[in-house]
Amino acid sequence: MERFRNNLLGIVVCLIIAIPAWLLGKVFPVIGGPVIGIIAGMIITLFWTNKGYAAAGIGWTSKVILQTAVILLGFGMDFGVIIQTGGQSLPIIVCTIGIALIIAWALHKWLQIPSKIATLVGVGSSICGGSAIAATAPVIDADDDEVAQAISVIFFFNVIAAVLFPVLGHLLGFATNSGNAFGIFAGTAINDTSSVTAAASTWDSMWNLGSQTLDKAVTVKLTRTLAIIPITLVLALMNTKQADGEAKNHFSLKRAFPMFILYFILAAIFTTICVHLGVAATAFNPLKELAKFMIVLAMTAVGLNSNVVKLIKTGGKPLFLGATCWVGITLVSLLMQRVMGIW
Repeated sequence: MERFRNNLLGIVVCLIIAIPAWLLGKVFPVIGGPVIGIIAGMIITLFWTNKGYAAAGIGWTSKVILQTAVILLGFGMDFGVIIQTGGQSLPIIVCTIGIALIIAWALHKWLQIPSKIATLVGVGSSICGGSAIAATAPVIDADDDEVAQAISVIFFFNVIAAVLFPVLGHLLGFATNSGNAFGIFAGTAINDTSSVTAAASTWDSMWNLGSQTLDKAVTVKLTRTLAIIPITLVLALMNTKQADGEAKNHFSLKRAFPMFILYFILAAIFTTICVHLGVAATAFNPLKELAKFMIVLAMTAVGLNSNVVKLIKTGGKPLFLGATCWVGITLVSLLMQRVMGIW
């Protein structure tokens, strides 16, 4: 409760921006509430650079509210469908992660990008953005500046993807009567969970698909997020050094595993049991609507935390690395979907 009180000002600020963004998203579904929220936050933060007591609450909203929204999406989803979706997308996930890590390694060598920055950007691009960076940083002993720069690079392309991908999906001819193809595309090609949910929500709004695309994209993204565990374990084994008889770097399963994924799965299992016992699936619709609003709220907070102008001025090689990884992941995702007959 004390933590909530400390964060209250930032939460209220996000709500003041998110509510009109949510309503405008209903009026302009081709843009969508999450995109409106993040753009509004980015514009406001250009003028409101010192957020004072509101900063903590804004940071809390961008992380905890988003994770809570993902958990709520688990309600109303069939657990069997989640397993099927995860299995269907797994070959694409493996290929996109592989290409991003190869690109990061190659550009690290070619452009002499510092190895820790290259690793963080490569892992963040290929798995799940800020969460993967946060899990990987202590394993490779990255400092705060390196972490901040990597997260800024990932965030920059997250924003572009949230705005651009629904338009790109339409131009590429993704089916508009189902969220399957675009959901897999968003879940495998967009870096962070926040932008995955934003792009998927926009696609649902554009074509009146309810939450079809959002459900598909979130399931694919959470499957992809589990790759944090083997990646950080491998990095720990590669980077472990002995200092005074003690290991300098450690792999931590607790740090690497995103617990909200477990809660999402438990929510889906609960829903599946309830439906089999005769509860109508529509009973969970209010929770899905709440989740959609919370995504708008979280994206508003992400926008308020951004400093895109500074990134463009100082990003340099890491920004180019992030762009190359992002393009590589997108092309491989599209190629794999074409080969597998999804798109």
